[in-house]
Amino acid sequence: MQERPFCLRVGHLLPYSMSDSNTTDFTNPSTFILLGIPGLEAAHVWISIPFCTMYVIAILGNFTILFIVKMETSLHGPMYYFLCLLAVTDLIMSTSILPKMLSIFWFSTREISFSACLTQLYVFHSFSVIESGIFVAMAFDRYVAICDPLRHATTLTNPVVAKISLAVVLRGSMLVLPYPFLLRQWPYCRTNIIPQPYCGHMAVLKLACADIRISSYYGLFVLFCVMGLDVTFIILSYTQILRAIFSLPTKDAHLKTLGTCSSHLCSFLVFYIPDLFFSLSYRFHQNVPLHFHVLIVNVYYLMPSMLNPIIYGVRTKQIRGRVLRLFTHKGT
Repeated sequence: MQERPFCLRVGHLLPYSMSDSNTTDFTNPSTFILLGIPGLEAAHVWISIPFCTMYVIAILGNFTILFIVKMETSLHGPMYYFLCLLAVTDLIMSTSILPKMLSIFWFSTREISFSACLTQLYVFHSFSVIESGIFVAMAFDRYVAICDPLRHATTLTNPVVAKISLAVVLRGSMLVLPYPFLLRQWPYCRTNIIPQPYCGHMAVLKLACADIRISSYYGLFVLFCVMGLDVTFIILSYTQILRAIFSLPTKDAHLKTLGTCSSHLCSFLVFYIPDLFFSLSYRFHQNVPLHFHVLIVNVYYLMPSMLNPIIYGVRTKQIRGRVLRLFTHKGT
């Protein structure tokens, strides 16, 4: 049964034909070859400029968020603790693929060992699932804060926040853990060429010459857990939040209360909407050029890490004010 290609952080498949690649006979590949952006090799140096810029912004922005929350005692609360966890997750996700990607663009170092490839895909996919779980935790925090504000301080205490954060991290780590173990047991006899600049689960899985239905079905299970359960919970939470907001007596109260969760809504849309778009584009537009597909998907994967600190810095009054004071003091 031929699988249909789909794209999500937890199950990414590239639309390419294995018959177009040279085949070899090997069981346990020592290395894989990452092609970068296939068809645009001559422009790799130029392509690296926006990717490098996005990475630098992501590093500076997320470290700024961590520094401000640490230094500002008024920000020591559940919402900002989850924001710090989100910043750490974004840093790890972008760092798991960007350095190798830039080394391909700058130095043409396309080889990656089999173990390093499995490690890279595990880190990237697990922290993608962790990020989705953080958005669920943030939605729960906003739900309690707006729908039951009198119990917010007693419900989301520091120990409870720590337990939720631990559960989010463990869920992401455990859900993706079978990926590398299953990939390691398959024989590989087709090719060791991966037509993208990083190791993705389905991109590696399609190189195996065995019955891969177990791995494929498990990938769909993870997809359901993330896109299905997480998005459903977030939508239900914000349905209740919006009902509570619009039941307030004045328009000013509407806007003030909605502003407390607007940052989370923006980050939620940045994270999930492109995933849905790319998934649908694979199913209904199969003739998208490979180089365009790989380029756009990699830009999208880096956008949340870059945009999240900008969104929270601009939309959150406390963080915006602390950043302005920080630069004002430096200026004086």
